[in-house]
Amino acid sequence: MRASTGDRGQAAVLVLMVATVLFVGLSSAVVAVGGRMVDRTRAQTAADAAALAGSVGGRDAADMMARRHGASVVSFSRGPSGADVTVVVRRGAATAKAAAAAGGP
Repeated sequence: MRASTGDRGQAAVLVLMVATVLFVGLSSAVVAVGGRMVDRTRAQTAADAAALAGSVGGRDAADMMARRHGASVVSFSRGPSGADVTVVVRRGAATAKAAAAAGGP
């Protein structure tokens, strides 16, 4: 049996449509994962900066530094020596923890 001439090229259109849908889906996934990675990295940077500031200037300094990085301090604690500080910050959906110690001569 012979194929009608009106059906030629239909498979190519279908393959192109499927490839386009797959490309859009994969691109969306890459953007979402990349956004989460950026949030985590920025949250860690904010936590590091807040811990360093907090080890010298206390809770207020940690709060200020976290805000400058677009984050907020979730918890702030000092160690037994008083020089060690642990800070947890939240930026977007990401949470990060950092610790620092005030050094002296």
